[in-house]
Amino acid sequence: MKFDRVRLANFKPYGDADLRLTEGVTVIHGLNGSGKSSLLEACFFALYGSKALDGTLEDVITNGEEETEVELWFTHDGVSYRVERRLRAYDDRIDHQCTLESTDGSDVTRDGARAVREFVTELLRMDAEAFVNCAYVRQGEVNKLINATPRERQDTIDDLLQLGKLEEYRERAGDARLGVEDVLENRRGRLDQLDEQIAAKEDRDLHGRLNELESELGEVTDEIDRYETQREQAKETRDAAAETLETHAEKREKLEAVEDEIDEIEASIREAERERDEHRDAIREARERIDEIEAAIDDRLDDAGLDAASEEAIADRRAALDDQEETVREELDDERVGAEAYRNQATNLAGKADDRTERAAEIESEADNLDDEAEAAAEAADEREASIEDLRKEADGLRERFAAADADVDREGVADERDALRDERGEVRERIAELSTELKNARERVEEAEELLAAGKCPECGQPVEDSPHASGIDEDRERVAELEAKLETAREREEDLDERIAELDELASAADRLDEIDERVETLEERVEEKRAEAERKRESAAEKRERAADLREEAEETREVAAQKREEAEAAAERVEELEASLSAIDDAREAVTAIEERLSAIADAEDEIERRREKRENLEEVNDERRDRLADKRERRDELADAVDEAAVENAKERKADAERYLEQVAEELDRLTERQEELQNAIGGVKGELSELEGLREEREALGERVDALETLHEETSELESMYGDLRAELRQRNVTELERTLNETFELVYGNDAYSHIELDGEYVLTVYQKDGEPLDPEQLSGGERALFNLSLRCAIYRLLSEGIEGAAPTPPLILDEPTVFLDSGHVSRLVRLVEEMRGFGVRQIIIVSHDDELVGAADELVTVEKDPRSNRSTVRREDAADLDVAELAGD
Repeated sequence: MKFDRVRLANFKPYGDADLRLTEGVTVIHGLNGSGKSSLLEACFFALYGSKALDGTLEDVITNGEEETEVELWFTHDGVSYRVERRLRAYDDRIDHQCTLESTDGSDVTRDGARAVREFVTELLRMDAEAFVNCAYVRQGEVNKLINATPRERQDTIDDLLQLGKLEEYRERAGDARLGVEDVLENRRGRLDQLDEQIAAKEDRDLHGRLNELESELGEVTDEIDRYETQREQAKETRDAAAETLETHAEKREKLEAVEDEIDEIEASIREAERERDEHRDAIREARERIDEIEAAIDDRLDDAGLDAASEEAIADRRAALDDQEETVREELDDERVGAEAYRNQATNLAGKADDRTERAAEIESEADNLDDEAEAAAEAADEREASIEDLRKEADGLRERFAAADADVDREGVADERDALRDERGEVRERIAELSTELKNARERVEEAEELLAAGKCPECGQPVEDSPHASGIDEDRERVAELEAKLETAREREEDLDERIAELDELASAADRLDEIDERVETLEERVEEKRAEAERKRESAAEKRERAADLREEAEETREVAAQKREEAEAAAERVEELEASLSAIDDAREAVTAIEERLSAIADAEDEIERRREKRENLEEVNDERRDRLADKRERRDELADAVDEAAVENAKERKADAERYLEQVAEELDRLTERQEELQNAIGGVKGELSELEGLREEREALGERVDALETLHEETSELESMYGDLRAELRQRNVTELERTLNETFELVYGNDAYSHIELDGEYVLTVYQKDGEPLDPEQLSGGERALFNLSLRCAIYRLLSEGIEGAAPTPPLILDEPTVFLDSGHVSRLVRLVEEMRGFGVRQIIIVSHDDELVGAADELVTVEKDPRSNRSTVRREDAADLDVAELAGD
């Protein structure tokens, strides 16, 4: 992949910029703060949107503008694309529009910020974070990978090479296997439960119980119909009496309504008089409050510096206080800046000293932890060896159980034998159910025949015995009952025998499963014993190295604290002057507070006078309203007297008696109907329950057949998920080891190009992604022991090696993004910059199509094929770019500029 062109409009410091990029090495050159890095941020933002920003979307819009636009043309795997992002700020929100399309006729389009980001991630096979870790060395992050932990470095490289997906797939397969195990065990238990439920239901006489309940339900329904007819007659009597009462009630309601209106009018008159008294009292209180406020104003005139409490005097005094405050604050700001500068220097130096001390303590703590972990690993190995011995003893005991068992089966055949006996037991139980039903029917026929004989009738035709030739058939039925009883007893004895044999085989099957688990567990424990022994040795060696590093850090911390103490003394002197100026500001604030208090009290006097006027008007209005209410009160009292003469109390009492008798009967019949209805519902529920049980029995039989097939399918699926989980784990381990080998090779090749003639011989990268640098004499060094410039260049070598590994790919070449270096010389001296130039040249030799370097260092210009110069206008604070051929430039002239 390579960048072809980027166009900006109102993006950060750029008003309007259009830059074309070509293959080879492009150096973006300019002074610090001119906007060099913003060009690369625009490319990164075009690809990944907000995920590529350290801040928010508002931060990329040029100050004073409402819209920004970024367009990026790039080529990947032979296909050209153009992506465009537009931002518009309005109403405290950002409208983000984004589109991507192919420009060579391949008909690829995407709309929306998320859709474009997902397409780019899939196209490049890396998200924004992976892009940074692989090909974009940001300013200030040149040491990011070297300072990362081995675990972080491993996760980063695995994600870049798509190995994280294999671990995700392995975990999914493991979750699937555990899920299948849970479902399989549950289904097996449900299968046994179904067998027990079916047998229990078959032993109950559900059809006979259903006939009895339906007969009783018919009798209860007839009784309910009779009571409901009588209840309707009582309701008619009650309704007639209620109609009579309703007529007299309407007259009584009108009388009560008039009386209520009279009470309301009298209450309103009293309430209005009470309000007039309250307004009178409030007017008196307002006058007293005005006198108190005027006295308070006289008390604060001296504090405010005023001779009289007038609006003009208050305005003049405020202006004088503002001028005085402005003068004091200007001087105070200068003193605060100086004091803060000294404090910050002291704090920063003290923080650095504390950081180094804390780092030393952390390293010592890490060393202690490593010693503890080494001891714990050794103890874990001992515990696992003890567990292996216990498991072997348990296995011997389980094997003895097979030898002592009555059943003649071995460990492999016990499950098949148990399944065969379970099938036979199911057939026996079905036979028992058939015999039980047949026996019950035969017994009922004998009982019915005996009752007919006792009544002198033939059991077969119902005629008198002396007239029937078939009266002797009852003996055959009695013989059939005896025969069925014998067969049923034999079947039940066979069922008990099978239950005992199956129980014994269940125990042996559990023993066989446990033996399989023990064999697998012993093998796993033996492997982990070896791992723990090796882990303990590695951690002891690492602990010793960390203690040496902690001692160096403590010495550096002590030197830094001495400089911090000097800065504190200078900060204290500046702070004393700040306190004096703050006291002056406090006096100004007190005077301003007194002026404000006088101004507020003047406003309070005006408010009180307004209140007095409003309350006078309200007292007059209330007096007028009460006069109108007294006139209405006289009219309502006359209407009340007319309605009081129209109510007939004798008719009301007669209707009440008839209504009460009807309601009393309705209550009694309702109780009886409730009882009968409740019984009717109980019978209906019972009938429904019996029918439900019959349906449930049939459903249980169907469920049992389907569940048996499901258990067989789950057992097959469990074997497949176990094999899939192992396959993903083995594949990830194999690919990771191949990556470690290839990365170590490319890293040493790059390292040799940079340090081939120095004191360092090679780099070692172990399977845990731990890096070690070896000197010419074979002495190993932690990369953190290198100097600042060496660490920076070492990390650049590591980043370039990762880039080469990705470009070469696992199965051949794979397209990769441009190699981007943002201010890579920040931590390098002049000698190491020349090594960086050599590294850039060699990366070109390895086939990197496009390298983009952002730098203000002139030495890198010599390595450039093209030079992009960035300048900022100090008057408008806007940046511009121009592209030039590096071969035509005079580096000395450029340095002078």
